[in-house]
Amino acid sequence: MADPPEPITVQQQQLHTQTTLHHQMIPSELTHDEFSSLTNSITEFHTYQLGPGRCSSLLSQRIHSPPDTVWSIVRRFDRPQTYKHFIKRCTVEEGFEMRVGSTRYVDVISGLPANTSRERLDLLDDERKVTGFSITGGEHRLRNYKSVTTVHGFEKEGRVWSVVLESYVVDVPEGNTEEDTRLFADTVIKLNLQKLATITEGMCPGGGSNSPVM
Repeated sequence: MADPPEPITVQQQQLHTQTTLHHQMIPSELTHDEFSSLTNSITEFHTYQLGPGRCSSLLSQRIHSPPDTVWSIVRRFDRPQTYKHFIKRCTVEEGFEMRVGSTRYVDVISGLPANTSRERLDLLDDERKVTGFSITGGEHRLRNYKSVTTVHGFEKEGRVWSVVLESYVVDVPEGNTEEDTRLFADTVIKLNLQKLATITEGMCPGGGSNSPVM
């Protein structure tokens, strides 16, 4: 009878761990100037350590609306359905407070490879406009999913606009490739960010008439 395999040591795990390079790759939606001004924030908030069977991505959305308006929607951990597609219902416990450690329970619409999700608020910084959450349970395929969203303001020649960055790291489900996993998660996030743009631009006088000319 063969001896059981020896457990993987911390040193061996570190040999197979790599740091994401989101700070080196400009998303297609951003200009070079926008990306340059965001590099430090990407390094600080959107960098992950990837081990075997994990993948990550960074997405961006330019929004023709002031950052305070965009943040007022993004920060509402208890109301993700305001701009996130595929959420049928979100509930929080009685006495809910918007603070790190809070939990929300999400019911997903039919048609997706998921039914429910239990999610924890990991980060909420109103001053720097940074928030993040982890999926901690539920019926879905996004195991060990962790996401961070940041809102950034820009101003040029009297025009004001925002850029939203959203990144995540997640396990690759058995039977799927990294490309499959990223394609699914990226598609959902892109649709969410596009809806966020539509909603927050509609909240501004003139429907985003202060948008920059690119």
